[in-house]
Amino acid sequence: MDYPTFFLLLSSLLTLIYALSTSGRCNSRLPPGPYPFPIIGSLLKLGNKPHRSLATLSKRYGPLMSLKLGSRTTIVVSSPDIAKQILHTHDISFSSRTIPDTARVVDHHKYSIVWLPTGDQWRRLRRISREYLFSVQRLDGCEPLRAEKVQELIDHVDRCCTNEKAVNIGAAAFTTTFNVLSKFIFSLDFAEYDTKSSQELKEAVMALVELGGKPNLADFFPILKSLDPQGLLRKGNVYGKKLLTIFDRIIYQRMQLRSSSTSTNIDVLDSLLALVQKDEFAFSRDDIRHLFFALFIAGTDTTSGTLEWAMAELIHNPEKMKMARSEIIKLMQNSKGNIQEMHISQLPYLQAVIKETLRLHPPVPFLIPRQAIHDVEVQGFIVPKNAQILCNVWAMGHDPNVWSEPETFMPERFLEVNIDYKGQDYEFIPFGAGRRICPGLSIAHRMLHIMLGSLIQNFDWRLEGNIRPQDMDMEDKFGLTLPRKVPLMAIPIKLLQFSNKFT
Repeated sequence: MDYPTFFLLLSSLLTLIYALSTSGRCNSRLPPGPYPFPIIGSLLKLGNKPHRSLATLSKRYGPLMSLKLGSRTTIVVSSPDIAKQILHTHDISFSSRTIPDTARVVDHHKYSIVWLPTGDQWRRLRRISREYLFSVQRLDGCEPLRAEKVQELIDHVDRCCTNEKAVNIGAAAFTTTFNVLSKFIFSLDFAEYDTKSSQELKEAVMALVELGGKPNLADFFPILKSLDPQGLLRKGNVYGKKLLTIFDRIIYQRMQLRSSSTSTNIDVLDSLLALVQKDEFAFSRDDIRHLFFALFIAGTDTTSGTLEWAMAELIHNPEKMKMARSEIIKLMQNSKGNIQEMHISQLPYLQAVIKETLRLHPPVPFLIPRQAIHDVEVQGFIVPKNAQILCNVWAMGHDPNVWSEPETFMPERFLEVNIDYKGQDYEFIPFGAGRRICPGLSIAHRMLHIMLGSLIQNFDWRLEGNIRPQDMDMEDKFGLTLPRKVPLMAIPIKLLQFSNKFT
């Protein structure tokens, strides 16, 4: 159901809560924005693609804009300068989170590094994540594991090539990313490229991602949270409990193994169980379960979606594909096998392709919403306490005042400037910035480059149904992430016989 239909059908029922909703502006120093309708505010202005609708509105009302979305005051940021004020200058004041109703599945918001306020528990989880999951030493030590999973992806594509079968690029990347995480954490594979096989964990994660992307009446009218009017929380709890049950089973089996023998595992689970054994008050079994919950939900769809968009842009722009492939084959002409992580720094054009993809198609177009802890003055306006903050990184990536020819896929732009996505360059923050920057940035960086590089190093691609590259559907659709409207289905062509063309 699209956003306009969704809210038009339900708006008549909301008259009962009109007295509890703010129909006007109670603070004359709010940033400018459209005048809200009674009850529903400016919800109808969101349309089917809120990232685009709010970008258009910001051209009229400015890069710091306020809206009433239902009963919730929302501040939309659409420029690098103001994003820096929000995420850097006033980072502490805006470090809280607006918690969507589906984040309350199995009480996840009470334990998750994603949704917790920036207190002692959050700082403890952030430190543990850095030390036990995303440290350079941990990631370097697990590089062979990621290389193994990328080779399995290439083997899958090779089988499709032999059978002249189209590859669902997004689904294949999702399976690869999923198995990288499960092997990294549990030393187990939980997904297969054969979608007909039983894959409980993968199916539960995909269902939760889908539910999280649905428009939810309870998010716009918190008074309705207890009613769960669309049943999203009830459905989410079913999949959330399934996910935690799987984690519990694995944790129990590992604890039994640890108690009966000397465990030689060096995976994340073993390290975290040792930490719990050392001090359960500092880090508990519930913390482990919900840390894994957050990793699988946040780390799979975002990475696989970006990979799918990168492949789509390269197929859509064959000359860019040729340049990226030529760079890889030239580097690897005296080597065998796929590119490795150590090669990433020697592939500036491949890096530029990833950056340009993230500029055009940020995986989380508004980042994860923040919330004001207290009233804050920004640009002479007041951002009120408890206001929701949406940082429209999609709008910033498409701003002609920041980027020349912003709608054009042009990786070369990143060869000319020293801009990165590590949170220091506010015109380009697909992973966020400040204290709540995405903690998984480092592993996503590695995975995106070696997956994309290996796919274009080994294969040429043609679209299913003999669709011409220039005729591709390049539309996105709004959800928890920013997926393609039409999944990318492409037939691989083995490149061995063509290698002399690129060396």
